[in-house]
Amino acid sequence: MTLDDLLARITPEVYATLQQAVATGRWPDGGRLDDDPRALCLQAVIAWGERHLAPEQRVGHIPQRPHAHCGGTGEEPADEPRPLRWRG
Repeated sequence: MTLDDLLARITPEVYATLQQAVATGRWPDGGRLDDDPRALCLQAVIAWGERHLAPEQRVGHIPQRPHAHCGGTGEEPADEPRPLRWRG
């Protein structure tokens, strides 16, 4: 079975179960999720999310906010000059 085959078989319900298991370290029946299986589940959650979810719904998404030091969002091209904003 390839990764594509595995990800094609994961339903949104299975995804939610895997996500909860990774977060809590336990399976829904209360059984402990050891480190190696937990890492594999996390990889599956991330890979499935990359293929099926919008960026703001994915594991680890950090919303863009204005930077306190310059007011920028980090989305502007780095090579364009921006005026400094002095704080007093």
